Amino acid sequence: MGRLVERLAAEQGHDVMVKLTSRDASRSVEELATALGGSQVAIDFSVAAAVPGNVRACAIAGVPLVEGTTGWYADFEKVREIANEANAALIYGANFSAGVQVYYRIAARAAELFRNLESYDAFIEEAHHKRKRDAPSGTAVKLRNIVREGLGRDIPVSSTRAGYIPGTHRLGFDAVADQITLTHRARSREGFAAGALLAARWIVGRKGVFDFSEVFEEMIKPQKH
Repeated sequence: MGRLVERLAAEQGHDVMVKLTSRDASRSVEELATALGGSQVAIDFSVAAAVPGNVRACAIAGVPLVEGTTGWYADFEKVREIANEANAALIYGANFSAGVQVYYRIAARAAELFRNLESYDAFIEEAHHKRKRDAPSGTAVKLRNIVREGLGRDIPVSSTRAGYIPGTHRLGFDAVADQITLTHRARSREGFAAGALLAARWIVGRKGVFDFSEVFEEMIKPQKH
């Protein structure tokens, strides 16, 4: 993801000031903050354990952060406190793909339509490459929460980790008579990188903690001239 974000950023005319990798994991938060100094925005697709430290480093440096890593939400309150205490800017998301954001909204409407049709059982299936660590995926967890709210009842999620699958999510509604499915299938990771750059442009100049899903529609509004 880091290399993909770097390539797309260059194609869009942005300058990449600094690149931090797993080799920098031993550096202190203060050292990371110094390295980030002078940057307009930082984008993080690393590992869950690194997120609190990365948020703190960006807060110290005064650099807005786009957090694309998943699996860290058990530490959400701690991370939000770090950002708010420093009056920093943080935008996070289970999935930065624009297509997935539209998919969430379709799923929400579908759940509302099925709310009073109790003969239909809802389910979610997700599959990713074998190196993805969190299961279910952050996208599937977000999807489950959205559908659960619309349906008024919980639904099961199943996960597969195998091969090089870039990411597939399927929401189904099953009854004796028929089955309806809604599927999002990522063909590559480019959509995630493009969404992260969209978020990066939006977060500059703002303060606070934002969920990408909640501000996505504001991001894609036509700009007034």
